[in-house]
Amino acid sequence: MSSTADKIKGLANEAAGNVKQGIGKATDNERLQADGKAQEVKGEGQQLKGDAKQAAGDAADKVKSKI
Repeated sequence: MSSTADKIKGLANEAAGNVKQGIGKATDNERLQADGKAQEVKGEGQQLKGDAKQAAGDAADKVKSKI
């Protein structure tokens, strides 16, 4: 999966997690709040993975340009 795809999936999971947390708070549903937090953290991790892939690709491109 590309770095962009990882970032997009991460943003989507983070947004969905925030919505779940909000609904869980509004309905006093602790399980939904916890599920939302877990999904938000998963999204943050996916975004970090995308950032790392992009940084690695940028570094590789920089090395290639010097050769």
